[in-house]
Amino acid sequence: MTSKNERIVIIGAGIFGLGTALRLKEEGYRYVTVLDRAMPPVPDGSSNDISRVIRFDYGDEVYARMGKEAFDLWKTPAYKEAFHQSGCLWVTQKDTPGQPVQPAAEEYSRKTREILTKMGEPWHAVPTVEDAKREFPELTGSLGTPGFYSFFNNSGGWADAGLASARVAARCIAAGVSFITGPDGQVTDFEKRADGTIEAVRTSSGNRIAADKFIAATGAWTASLVPSWNSMIAAAQIVGYMRLTPEEMIRLKNMPVYFNLSTGFFCFPPHDGTNILKVAVHSYGYTHSSEDGISAPPAAPPSSRANFIPDEAVKRLHLGMKDLFPELEPKGFERVALCWYNDTPTGDFIMDYHPDHKNLFIATGGSGHAFKFLPVIGKYIVGCFEGKLSQDLLQKWKFPTEYKDRFRGDVFKGDGSRGGPERRELTSQERDRFTSALTAASTRQSKL
Repeated sequence: MTSKNERIVIIGAGIFGLGTALRLKEEGYRYVTVLDRAMPPVPDGSSNDISRVIRFDYGDEVYARMGKEAFDLWKTPAYKEAFHQSGCLWVTQKDTPGQPVQPAAEEYSRKTREILTKMGEPWHAVPTVEDAKREFPELTGSLGTPGFYSFFNNSGGWADAGLASARVAARCIAAGVSFITGPDGQVTDFEKRADGTIEAVRTSSGNRIAADKFIAATGAWTASLVPSWNSMIAAAQIVGYMRLTPEEMIRLKNMPVYFNLSTGFFCFPPHDGTNILKVAVHSYGYTHSSEDGISAPPAAPPSSRANFIPDEAVKRLHLGMKDLFPELEPKGFERVALCWYNDTPTGDFIMDYHPDHKNLFIATGGSGHAFKFLPVIGKYIVGCFEGKLSQDLLQKWKFPTEYKDRFRGDVFKGDGSRGGPERRELTSQERDRFTSALTAASTRQSKL
């Protein structure tokens, strides 16, 4: 049983943490505290940036219906300030030199179209490059030929993630959620009782915070904080930011979100507030493992993302730009960055109590697709927290124990939506460059 008078501490102020905190207050919980290294939007968290895809195009019906529920709310006054309905163009292709492709992409695309049709949601085929350029004249490149196929769903687009997170954080404060940030809010360890339950958390300042229940919504940092049993892995994905001229902004303002499921390369419409064209690759990413084999982002003060990705990743972003906008590709990127996903073996979220710590609830596993659910994620997390969701959903998001003794390379297959090369560990030289870039970013941040 859960009492509304219990003291609940949420560790992490990304969308899992913020959504949970807001929902708990809406449900009448009196004592809700959120801990993090910084006030949201946390500068280096995956819930912060200028854009995130908003869609309900999924090869999984649960997420498709949940995504449609969220999409409808993105258009309401509480969220529409951050939302831009550009529609999404979903592309698949065959092998192309220099671009590793995901053979499962065509199956994922087919399942997605079947589910949209089953839901009664409109979409239409854009079967050739010529069709795509006729419908979207902003796209001037080869668009990933040979073997091009795409479909378009107008019910989608993108959200300014930093703005949306800041607005939800403000709603949390207005609802009575307490925030503890900085060293006093940076959790480093748990105090455990003999039966495994958590008595308190300790922070980097030595602060001790006791509670009745704890919710770990710590994203890519989760496996380094709680025993994860091979149920999650922190993987860094590549992002590039290109500054456009006013004329280029006007030319591209009506483009859709372009997403190549085969290569993983995707591109957002330009961001009005910054004149930035953002591109990225939804792939298997890079790991940054410690001696005990746990991958996690490097320990560093929260700052804007470091201007670093591996050299091969820069080339991949340029290949994607050549496919879309060959006339813009030579401009290069003003900056690049790594965005940390917390991947699970199947791409499903984890929203369940930890098997060894009965008052520690785990809310994580965004797997690179969670942000769009910001308007509804708290409802589903609190439903699992209280055990009130249907059994099929509780089972879908349970804490996986079956991967505990399996080799992680054999486990993390995803949901079929990833493209590009296989996951690999950052080399020692890349780690050194990453560390230097983090130091430079932290120094810049401290001078602001």
